Amino acid sequence: MTFEQIHLDHDGQRLGVHLYPDVSPDGPVVVFLPAMGVPAGYYRPWAAALARHGLSVVIPDLRGTGSSGPRPVRASRHGLAELVGDVQRVFDAIADRTAGRKVLLAGHSLGGQLASLHLSRVGTAGVDGLLLLATGLPYYRVYKQRRLGVLAFSHTIYAGASLIGYWPGWGFAGRQSRGVIRDWAYTSRHGRFPTLAGVDAEAALATVDLPVLAVSVAGDHFTPSSTLEHLVGKLSGARVTRTHYRAPERVDHFTWVRAADPLAAQVAAFVESL
Repeated sequence: MTFEQIHLDHDGQRLGVHLYPDVSPDGPVVVFLPAMGVPAGYYRPWAAALARHGLSVVIPDLRGTGSSGPRPVRASRHGLAELVGDVQRVFDAIADRTAGRKVLLAGHSLGGQLASLHLSRVGTAGVDGLLLLATGLPYYRVYKQRRLGVLAFSHTIYAGASLIGYWPGWGFAGRQSRGVIRDWAYTSRHGRFPTLAGVDAEAALATVDLPVLAVSVAGDHFTPSSTLEHLVGKLSGARVTRTHYRAPERVDHFTWVRAADPLAAQVAAFVESL
């Protein structure tokens, strides 16, 4: 599926945004935020599945990933707060496209966290619903038998990023700034978000008031259902619909993208209900 790519320049960063063709000039729009280290182009099959069910799609690359640059280096200082700020820049850039239309803000893995934090920061105006897909808060305690391994893993990644000055992406999350890894590791150790840009993120999440479709994926060992429940529990003011997706073939945290047509149909039905 083809797309138009635009770039947004701000504060030394260039964000790439993939604009897929409008299925309908006044139909619903899905703004989809990727997982950490996953380029927007990876989601082309997902965008095509959504389009088959009448949904137009916009997918930005997160900082330093895919068509966004520059790549993180030792001097990079951005963390979750800056990634959340980028979400508003994307909405500002596509305001003409979303005006007067239903808008679903969605995210995979870290993208789901960013979507939730964005709404907690700026409110829900202009967004009709939230989709959390194969996402969660990776608090080590909710992994049960694997909890000590997850705790050790988060400490190791954080130590590596601190020592090198950035995370090179060795087998996990792609190349990331030290600040992003710091904030991610904090959520893993403490089960809550750190204070972001001076804002109590935990208290802000409780103010989000809109419909949420929260989807865990069978075969996902990175963000199992327990991590999604932990994140959704922070959205105490939202109206949450929970579902567990079993794809027609064996999938995992990433490969659900290629077997997601039934899931796209569920998302379209959710959007129709908004």
